[in-house]
Amino acid sequence: MDNLSNTFVHAFPPAQPASGPAFWLVFSKDGLFLHTADGLGVLHQGDLSSVEALCLRAPLCLGTLGGLPCLAADFDPELDVPEGWSVRGLRSLYGELPEAEYTLAGYAMQMLYWRRTSGFCPVCGHRTEPRDGDWGRLCPECGHIAYPHVTPATLILVSDGPRLLLAHKPGWGNRYSILAGFVESGESLEECVQREAMEETGLALTDLAYAGSQPWPYPHQLMIGFTARYAGGDIKVDGIELDHADWFTVDSLPELPSPVSLSRKMIDEWIASQSITSPAE
Repeated sequence: MDNLSNTFVHAFPPAQPASGPAFWLVFSKDGLFLHTADGLGVLHQGDLSSVEALCLRAPLCLGTLGGLPCLAADFDPELDVPEGWSVRGLRSLYGELPEAEYTLAGYAMQMLYWRRTSGFCPVCGHRTEPRDGDWGRLCPECGHIAYPHVTPATLILVSDGPRLLLAHKPGWGNRYSILAGFVESGESLEECVQREAMEETGLALTDLAYAGSQPWPYPHQLMIGFTARYAGGDIKVDGIELDHADWFTVDSLPELPSPVSLSRKMIDEWIASQSITSPAE
């Protein structure tokens, strides 16, 4: 599935898949169903009869993958896991799956979460209805329209010449990463970067630059990466979000995030930039 991102084509409600073979992504409250015969792969291929033991709620059609429908469905959490299946939390698969496959599983989880949490209008409490052509939900009583939530958060790689700022959160074991924080109402992404850095470490930044983005389905985040240079201040962690932060060089790096994460990709790019030296005179 390494070329998944090149072959998956999005579809939107009320798309109805043709009967026959399909790719299935099945979730319960405890995680993602894996078919024993499929190994670690999260995409189970088969017709409806191959998943009927899971007693699924009506599947959502996410799109097509290699010409086959890609379906996401919920398993009844009151039932026992049937023979031939196991359940893994999607977080526990982080770093074990190809990036494109992990991203598609995350998309499926987000859309199922949206269906579970959008059945009633937040304004008047009336039952909502699906809209044609997108994932929106319409309230026929008051006209309110809601769309799947996307919560932006920034990732912030701070460097100072040969030094890289890395931080540690309680519960992370030996792992360190770059700074991160949610965007608040009324602030720009750049303002969020400056605020989070000051609140969590007491450092001022300059030379902000966009570095990429990544969906993060826990439950509906979008991570937006920035690089920045240190502009002043002494490290003083807030003691709430972080319990330690420090400067590291290429030769002194601690345990880092998984390679599939945007934070690790940004760190790896910084590491690569440190190996570029000026030509000998």
